[in-house]
Amino acid sequence: MEYKILYPGASPLVQIFLTGGETIKAESDAMVAMSSSVDVEGKLDGGLLGGLARMVAGESFFLQTLTAGRGPGDVLLAPSTPGDIIDVELDGSYSLIIQKDGFLAGSENLQISTKLQNLAQGMFSGEGFFVVKVSGKGFVFLSSYGSIHVVNLEPDQEYVVDNSHLVAWPDYMNYTIEKASKGWISSFTSGEMAVCRFRGPGPVIIQTRNPRGFGNWIKRFIPQKKA
Repeated sequence: MEYKILYPGASPLVQIFLTGGETIKAESDAMVAMSSSVDVEGKLDGGLLGGLARMVAGESFFLQTLTAGRGPGDVLLAPSTPGDIIDVELDGSYSLIIQKDGFLAGSENLQISTKLQNLAQGMFSGEGFFVVKVSGKGFVFLSSYGSIHVVNLEPDQEYVVDNSHLVAWPDYMNYTIEKASKGWISSFTSGEMAVCRFRGPGPVIIQTRNPRGFGNWIKRFIPQKKA
């Protein structure tokens, strides 16, 4: 599969070139434009249970499948939020764990499922009890809120990431959820609350903006209805 990430930064597109009969899968409503030789349809990847699990994880019930059914063509895909796009090639030796709203598109043969976090991770990670898990061989495209930064950790190196800035990480990496400061009151007053502590080796993909923080900022300018 050949592709280009166009206009990287705040408003990127990924242009994917499909050979005749080739298919990719994408998040619902990701298609911006496509060649007339390409067909798009919504499918329940993984069946009814797979669709329900994606909804619980904060993703769409249906995925788009885009197939060059009448000869080669290209498709343009983009996320709904302002932010960057990054490509990750999976070799089948590990799975990629993705926070909600982070999956944009991927190769046809990739398996997209959900992963149940443990009680502590689900309650304090900010991502809920389910996250998206992508397995198999192929390319996956991730979207972020803001720009993307990759932190490559050496063996036994630790790194602390605010939960709201996480995008994705490989499933072989160890991580724990903990309070940002020594005490919960200090964590609350610092504005950070819970953070993720990752241990290398491996890459941690983070985003430069906090969607919940932006939402709270917007609320300040929305007139409140009087009782």
